[in-house]
Amino acid sequence: MDAGILASVSAGTYYAPHSVLGAHLSGSADGAELVTIRTLRHLAQGVSLVTAGGSVPMAHEHDGIWVAVVPVEEAGHVPDYRLDVRYADGVHRMDDSYRYLPTVGELDLHLMAEGRHETLWTVLGAHVQHYHSSLGDISGVSFSVWVPAVRAVRVIGEFNGWDGRGHAMRSLGTSGVWEVFIPDVEAGARYKFQILTEDGQWLEKADPMAYGTEVPPLTASRVVQSNYAFGDAEWMAARAARDPHNSPMSVYEVHLGSWRQGLGYRELATELVDYVKDLGFTHIEFMPVAEHPFGGSWGYQVTSYFAPTSRFGHPDEFRFLVDSLHQAGIGVIMDWVPAHFPKDEWALAKFNGGAQYEHADPRLGEHPDWGTLIFDFGRNEVRNFLVANALYWMEEFHIDGLRVDAVASMLYLDYSREDGQWSPNRFGGRENLEAISFLQEMNATAYRRNPGIVTIAEESTAFPGVTAATEAGGLGFGIKWNMGWMHDSLAYMSEDPVNRGWHHNQITFSLVYAFTENFLLPISHDEVVHGKGSLLRKMPGDRWQQLANLRAYLAFQWAHPGKQLIFMGTEFGQESEWSEQHGLDWWLAENPAHQGVQQLVKELNAVYSTTPALSECDNTPEGFTWINGGDTTHNVVSFIRRDKAGQPLLCIINFAGVAYEGFRVGVPSAGAWREVLNTDDAGYGGSDVRNDGTLKSDAVSWDGQDHSVKLRIPPLGALYLQPVKA
Repeated sequence: MDAGILASVSAGTYYAPHSVLGAHLSGSADGAELVTIRTLRHLAQGVSLVTAGGSVPMAHEHDGIWVAVVPVEEAGHVPDYRLDVRYADGVHRMDDSYRYLPTVGELDLHLMAEGRHETLWTVLGAHVQHYHSSLGDISGVSFSVWVPAVRAVRVIGEFNGWDGRGHAMRSLGTSGVWEVFIPDVEAGARYKFQILTEDGQWLEKADPMAYGTEVPPLTASRVVQSNYAFGDAEWMAARAARDPHNSPMSVYEVHLGSWRQGLGYRELATELVDYVKDLGFTHIEFMPVAEHPFGGSWGYQVTSYFAPTSRFGHPDEFRFLVDSLHQAGIGVIMDWVPAHFPKDEWALAKFNGGAQYEHADPRLGEHPDWGTLIFDFGRNEVRNFLVANALYWMEEFHIDGLRVDAVASMLYLDYSREDGQWSPNRFGGRENLEAISFLQEMNATAYRRNPGIVTIAEESTAFPGVTAATEAGGLGFGIKWNMGWMHDSLAYMSEDPVNRGWHHNQITFSLVYAFTENFLLPISHDEVVHGKGSLLRKMPGDRWQQLANLRAYLAFQWAHPGKQLIFMGTEFGQESEWSEQHGLDWWLAENPAHQGVQQLVKELNAVYSTTPALSECDNTPEGFTWINGGDTTHNVVSFIRRDKAGQPLLCIINFAGVAYEGFRVGVPSAGAWREVLNTDDAGYGGSDVRNDGTLKSDAVSWDGQDHSVKLRIPPLGALYLQPVKA
């Protein structure tokens, strides 16, 4: 054996250690077939080879490499063997990493190169393996990682004293994938990869495909073996049969670390689940769960895309939380961040010493606003990494939907860039064609593999076809955040009621484009941080008026076409701006006026979930008709929502600070109507200006309708009316 190769193997820098170490048939002598077995054991004082036929001393060959040549016990087969290794503290029976075949197959490598390995997480990363052997069954962990264009890769961990020389990985050809199986490593073990770059530098990197991590600020990856069995089969079957785009979706957005501080996944599976179920939300949306080193990023700077944050427990405990929500009838949406990743040197940034996950051109690979890196969406393996990651959360954790963060930043080459800082695409346009293709592939694949899921785009521009089908050239998302509605309606609500008539267009303009996409109306964490104040504090007037404004606004949001989302704390009128360090003002929920808002949200959800008119035709003009959208004198808007059968729900919202008696509103049919919701109800903290009993219509044409009713309209209040069935 060449001395230079042996020296490289001993140092753990040889790209093909399995070609030297382990067992290899090596000719014959005196008619007997021979096998040469080498092992690398630094600091060993002696090594013996143990086979079914007995024990043979091995000779020290070169700097920790030991060798023995023995007859083959079965023609054409290398023997099963173990090693008795003598160290200063005695003799240890050990297995050898280098006697195992690769755990990554040729088909896997082909699919990765094509960017089409949809279950990439089953191949790369760290996986507990079990093997049957004539000398005793073996358990251990197979490690595999994609690192192209490097000289060597080693596994370091607590199982080898963080010395990777004895666990160099083999290069699997031109694929860029490196692999090794290490016996006796167990679930929970901490590890990283040592990477020798082409220019001779050693890097220490966390596993990009790690399924668990140390608790930040520690940065090692952990071997994870899931033993969880989901109990949500009924939920999953019902989900698969449901159209998520035209079904109720009332979303409660949560930051896990500050909803109630100090709770782990298991505690949240009781307290959070009970709370959300009691309030009647159909879905919960978690701000990013994937591991992130800096808590102040709220999860939007991800370093381990396949690992639920260890801050709150084991990945199986996160599975338990999702399962508990499903068994309570609550869907789970998760914030997903494929638009950018941080520059932490131990994570994805410059993973092989150069641009591996990020685009090599800084005009495409660095985000000027956030100081982060941007994925190379045109590279097959990178695209595969991200598409598989989306599928991973849906298939391994039963996540029902992904809210994709910062889509606008992905779509445009000139996003936050001045002239000269970007280059047009091959057609001369500003669209990022590679990112668009990635999003189309992700959406199409997710919907094909996981019936009933939903993908949601946080997209703030007029990019066409965000929720159009990919086969029609659209991005293929199920739903788009309606940022225009959010900005306009909040600007309107911040005005004093006496001035709102001059800004009426801000509360009605969203209906001009309401059916151009499938929309969700978001009042998210972004609207209650960075000096924006809480939603309550955006409302004008004294405290009673602020709360009344808030109640009316929420009723308007629930009645408007589209799904709705509110951030935690909004449901009880959170007073202060949200801080992840301080959590929510839960004491306010014990104040009767704030408790009233909470009760209103509960009632809004109850009406919403049981009134098909509010969801069945969310995305078509047939589901909405103005009664009067132009009453700037009274600051009252009124409209009809309809279900597929044409059954109406009348929604009247008074954004003025005064009550109206005998206020006539057109109705679509003759007969009696009843008030099913009034935000001015005393139980919600209102002044109790109500319409009791049934309201009989008059044959008086009004608002373009043949019939009308006279109502008591509360100040800063909203009414929902339904026809009384004969």
